Amino acid sequence: MLSLRSETILKSIVAQYIVKATPVSSGSLTGDFELNVSSATIRNEMVRLEKDGYITRPHHSSGSVPLDKGYRIYVDTLGDIKLPAAEQRMINHLFHQVEGELDGWLNLAATLLSQLVQNVALVTKPKTNECQLKYLEAVSLQDFLALVIIVFKGAKVRQQLINFESKITQEELKSITGKLNDEFAGLKRSEIIKKTEELSPVEKKITDCLLKEMKSEDSRQYEESYLDGLHYTLNQPELAHNYGQALTLMELVEQRHLVKSITPSEIKVGGVQVLIGKENETESVHDYSVVISQYGLPGEATGTISVVGPTRMQYARTIATVGYLSLILNLLVAKLYGKEIPVEFIPD
Repeated sequence: MLSLRSETILKSIVAQYIVKATPVSSGSLTGDFELNVSSATIRNEMVRLEKDGYITRPHHSSGSVPLDKGYRIYVDTLGDIKLPAAEQRMINHLFHQVEGELDGWLNLAATLLSQLVQNVALVTKPKTNECQLKYLEAVSLQDFLALVIIVFKGAKVRQQLINFESKITQEELKSITGKLNDEFAGLKRSEIIKKTEELSPVEKKITDCLLKEMKSEDSRQYEESYLDGLHYTLNQPELAHNYGQALTLMELVEQRHLVKSITPSEIKVGGVQVLIGKENETESVHDYSVVISQYGLPGEATGTISVVGPTRMQYARTIATVGYLSLILNLLVAKLYGKEIPVEFIPD
């Protein structure tokens, strides 16, 4: 366990390195009034911190650079972090400009987050274990052809063309979909399957289309996400001078594997989670830090909002921004579902 003095020196090293992106010398810390110790004492403490795996020196004569273990101490001792009130008001104003539509909210969240923290931002769509039907309708296009429009809870819309074996009018389609809505609205695929025995051929045709789309929707886990700010991360000094690290990130983005790679198997409910370097479960992101929060309605529909960047990251600002945007998305998704967000699911 670190002494208070060692911890204070370590936090000063991390804070300075985050800002300057250059190794931190003992001399550069002597002017820190919070430390109030001699340069010799600082040097001795830095030797101890290096021995214990909190910092390293790229070269024997150079200053110190934090390691994952050092960043972890820094993050764990940040305390309660809030986004400045002016930025909260700005974010609120921008969300009020967007129509009440999920895609617009998530796209705005990714764009704002990347701009505010200058790193890659990822927002996934809320996903349920099994999607639920909100309503469906059918529009006659030709005598034998109709467009079926399926709306799931969470404002997800799917469309499918259906060919019928006999002519069918718009009035008949309206009557049939009205009956199916009465029977199936609010149900999951597994529940609808149990209620398909006494359907007419046309009703069954539309229901089969519905079940196919529901199965496809349930199989989507990492496909739908909004990403912004890749250029910010690629311009960070660490990646500008490390082609391999930059290439790994670009490949994860291009192959649509980034969300899966950064999402932990267990996500903290009602807060912001920070994974530093090798704390990430996937080896391909061991050179990065991830700040992630789950948002939405527990047990019904949840997504994630996250930031990916080098381990040298503005952690305080990133945690505060992810937390606040997660709160905004919590409230918007709850409104979309006509429910109140549980208190325990509001980020700390």
